[in-house]
Amino acid sequence: MPVPSPETLDFLQRRRSRPAKTLGLPVPDRDALRPLLTAALRSPDHGKLEPWRLIVLERAALQRLAGLVATRGAALGRDTEEIEKAQSQYGMAHLAVAVIEVQKPSAKIPAIEQTYSAGAVCLALLNAALAAGWGANWLSGWASHDSEFTAQGLGLKEGERVAGLIHIGTETNAPPERPRPDTDALTTWMEQ
Repeated sequence: MPVPSPETLDFLQRRRSRPAKTLGLPVPDRDALRPLLTAALRSPDHGKLEPWRLIVLERAALQRLAGLVATRGAALGRDTEEIEKAQSQYGMAHLAVAVIEVQKPSAKIPAIEQTYSAGAVCLALLNAALAAGWGANWLSGWASHDSEFTAQGLGLKEGERVAGLIHIGTETNAPPERPRPDTDALTTWMEQ
């Protein structure tokens, strides 16, 4: 017989990301962040490959990355607005965790399942942060998908890529609720 956790189900049904630009100080220190990271790494992992790793980006690292965004954006011919938007994602942040997908060779586990597992780590970290009372948001953007930016800025190697940047901090204002997907319209029940 299942043992329900109504509080958990209620949380998951009400959860709401907080816009990264509204996250302020304080941010979790290492002791407060460690249980969130531990919860995230309990994500589904077919084959126990651990096809991911985490990079905790503190304020100085985020400032450095904001500068690199400007350099890479100019080199890639990005327009000023795109560069400034990407710069603010890093430059205004106080703490973010980069979830890095690390593809592992496997005859049994397809690459796409490893990608899904890295995405699961992103969502688990986001939900763990929200459940712990922090504001949190999952972002990416053009810079996080640029291999030169990620190699220079994060030290990523071949076969690694950013699955997401989970920004964590104190919510400075509650975002308005937004329309949610219609469960009935998106669900098909197959009885046979």
